[in-house]
Amino acid sequence: MTSTVPNAVQHTDAQPPITMFGPDFPYAYDDFLAHPAGIGQIPATEHGAEVAVIGGGLSGIVAAYELMKMGLRPVVYEADRIGGRLRTVGFEGCDPALTAEMGAMRFPPSSTALQHYIDLVGLETKPFPNPLSPATPSTVVDLKGESHYARTIDDLPPVYREVMDAWNSCLEEGADFSEMNRAMRERDVPRIREIWAKLVEKLDDQTFYGFLCASDSFSSFRHREIFGQVGFGTGGWDTDFPNSILEILRVVYTEADDHHRGIVGGSQQLPLRLWEREPQKLVHWPLGTSLSSLHDGQPRGAVTRLDRTAGNRVTVTDATGDIRTYRAAVFTGQSWLLLSKIACDDALFPIDHWTAMERTHYMESSKLFVPVDRPFWLDKDATTGRDTMSMTLTDRMTRGTYLLDDGPGKPAVICLSYTWCDDSLKWLPLSPKERMDVMLKSLGEIYPGVDIRKHVIGNPVTVSWENEPYFMGAFKANLPGHYRYQRRLFTHFMQDRLPADKRGLFLAGDDISWTAGWAEGAVQTALNAVWGVMAQFGGATDPTNPGPGDVFDDIAPVELPEG
Repeated sequence: MTSTVPNAVQHTDAQPPITMFGPDFPYAYDDFLAHPAGIGQIPATEHGAEVAVIGGGLSGIVAAYELMKMGLRPVVYEADRIGGRLRTVGFEGCDPALTAEMGAMRFPPSSTALQHYIDLVGLETKPFPNPLSPATPSTVVDLKGESHYARTIDDLPPVYREVMDAWNSCLEEGADFSEMNRAMRERDVPRIREIWAKLVEKLDDQTFYGFLCASDSFSSFRHREIFGQVGFGTGGWDTDFPNSILEILRVVYTEADDHHRGIVGGSQQLPLRLWEREPQKLVHWPLGTSLSSLHDGQPRGAVTRLDRTAGNRVTVTDATGDIRTYRAAVFTGQSWLLLSKIACDDALFPIDHWTAMERTHYMESSKLFVPVDRPFWLDKDATTGRDTMSMTLTDRMTRGTYLLDDGPGKPAVICLSYTWCDDSLKWLPLSPKERMDVMLKSLGEIYPGVDIRKHVIGNPVTVSWENEPYFMGAFKANLPGHYRYQRRLFTHFMQDRLPADKRGLFLAGDDISWTAGWAEGAVQTALNAVWGVMAQFGGATDPTNPGPGDVFDDIAPVELPEG
């Protein structure tokens, strides 16, 4: 249960690590970022030109940081706080070092472009305690009122091994898993494209659940039910069952669900440190320049209106009523904001792009954390010798419970519940206290001798992303038939394909990426948008380090017929 990789795939130290560039657009963003020639330049006559960057999440801050390094002047607009869904919060009255990750909290090693920026700002990572991972002392699987304690999958009843084997066989039979994994690991682009083109055509109209049902390996309803409730890697998969199987294959091919690590001190430090960072190599701006210094310490406020104006410009109105016009702008917020919170000129995008945004499907997600006096779960039960409490997967309301600590004797944090979709909506009408009470009741049924409440030292913190006004959901997840829509949004940075009056505004953010819900997608689409802005201003990459737009025709996503 700690890996979605079939046992048949043997990895050796000689093989390159897999990277989360995805099968749709197998471009090596990590190599692009690491190249000594840099990621591009603009003509000196354009130095200091302003570019609007709408949204101060990771995608927006990465885009702004790289545009600043090129000599442009990014103007960042942020409606709430820098970080977006990299949101780290504290607990009132508790040690400031005690934090909760309300959004992104675990990152796979295959997020290689993300790791570039983590390393750049000097952040540390540590293994994240997913179910049955080596970083997790123990896991309890509780289904239909029956609990099983385990340190490895072999401690669970045989049916769980059967379910894991069924999933591996299903991937092998229905999605050429070993071949694709090998091709992605070796960065064999022609082979990746050959395999994926056939699968996109074959599976675009298939749900995740339908894919399971079509496999002889998952002919048992019991196996499908257990897989949905428990899953592999990060927990249950049933909330993804209605989604396109192509979305799931992107995750498992890139090992996005494996070997996760958390950022020590909280993930929001990444965009905040990039905001303050003074690059040693930058053009036009003097040493000591940072995004913060260009903005006098604070980004501009919420954007309320976007218009096309004369000369194919983009005009931005913010919440203060200030109006500014730009030759280029990057929009990194969730696309539904363009349909509701921001008044938009229809001329901003071609009609088929508007359609794609309207069809975007977002997943709901909720979390609730409480601070506790110490990691009491590591206490041993005198009768059984087991941990007092464990990382817990259950079919009860809580679904996933995570135990987070920095060592014995120190205050710690419990994520009492992490849920998605319908399971998240069940919490929506409840206050934080009401949520906590229901969660503690559920966990009390799993651990009847454990008084969790007596260890709680502060008020809970919670989030329901579908109720957040500047998000309206947690992350994009394509439904069957959505491939064409996603392709339009992802490829929007290639604006030489667009009419002149539809250029200059670039989409970015993880819901534009092929692997939404992962910070890596936010970084990759930011770099695509930076390439697009660079081209808009007449710039170019070094011939020895071609950018994503330079090689687009060679690795463009499969194009399905529209007729």
